[in-house]
Amino acid sequence: MSKKFGIADDICARMLDWRHDIHANPETAFQEHRTAQLVADALMEMQIPLHRGLGGTGVVGTLKNGEGPTIALRADMDALDLQELGDRVHKSTRAGKMHGCGHDGHTTMLLGAAVQLARHRPFRGTVHFVFQPAEENEGGGKKMVEEGLFKMFPADAVYGMHNIPNIPRGKFAIRTGIATAFLDTFEIAVTGSGCHAATPEKGIDPILVSADLVSALQGIVSRRIGAMDAAVVSVTQIHGGDTWNVVPETVTLRGTVRTLDAEIQNQVEAAMKQVCAGVAQTHGAKIDLSYMRGYPGVINTPAETDAAASAAANLVGVEQVQTDIKPAMGSEDFAFMLQERPGAYICIGAGETANDPPLHNPYYDFNDAILPLGAAYWVELVKQQLPAA
Repeated sequence: MSKKFGIADDICARMLDWRHDIHANPETAFQEHRTAQLVADALMEMQIPLHRGLGGTGVVGTLKNGEGPTIALRADMDALDLQELGDRVHKSTRAGKMHGCGHDGHTTMLLGAAVQLARHRPFRGTVHFVFQPAEENEGGGKKMVEEGLFKMFPADAVYGMHNIPNIPRGKFAIRTGIATAFLDTFEIAVTGSGCHAATPEKGIDPILVSADLVSALQGIVSRRIGAMDAAVVSVTQIHGGDTWNVVPETVTLRGTVRTLDAEIQNQVEAAMKQVCAGVAQTHGAKIDLSYMRGYPGVINTPAETDAAASAAANLVGVEQVQTDIKPAMGSEDFAFMLQERPGAYICIGAGETANDPPLHNPYYDFNDAILPLGAAYWVELVKQQLPAA
């Protein structure tokens, strides 16, 4: 098969235009109005019935061709709050916002597949094309589910895909079971007693308390979680103080917790509460922990994982599909869809060299060379999962 993997030349050309347009006009969580309009316009041109508004800016197109099974294919649309530093013709035109994770490419590949499937209809059944807002941090997938995604658009299974720059182009990777981490966030308010910096003994220094607390939190993973159990506790923000010569009254810490198992997740939360209480008592300070459960882990179901791997192998060969990839400590709100329906989340390689910028890097850009392969994967999956017309 050619490098276009059976995707028509005109569709490949349109995908390139769509991708560069979306990249140049990035929109972050729940603000994807222009992107949603581009998607809706393309679906309407294909005469694919669509619904708008789920999750705020979500778009769902439905292609039905007779009676048969139903599957849902999902792509995310949102960009990041990140200043793009790369030098390219389609560089972001919006300060402080960029498609640094490749959702512009994900949206484009699913649109390309929709055109190909609408044009040829090589199946009997129904395909829902789910274009989701707000994957980055804000849980747009959860919101779509809560607002009735699978009640309005029933599906026997749901599938997702993400580009990965450190996997070579032409390869795919997937695993059965846990594939991405559970993601929780926390905020800790440390309250001491403010005083003059020249006489710290007259107060309770929340900065010193916070320093001890950060060190103690790192001990949870190294000393209270088993060596074979994955967990990451990261303090990513420390805010406190306004001037040089005043010990402040309060300090705020924020961060994330990532685990690969619900029981370990519970253990980390309990340990954090215990550590906060102990450090507070040691210093005579007050420490309030707010622990927020976030994205669950992506858990690929066995049959659907096999289906995804098989579809990829039909395009690139079995030897190019890794089926025992290690779980990622990153997180994905596609997990909320997998809590409702069986399904699988596959990684498509996008790497050209060992020095390609990683995801969420200001120099990153989606690799246009994989657009035809990504679209062809969706088409192959539909042909495999739905009976031939």
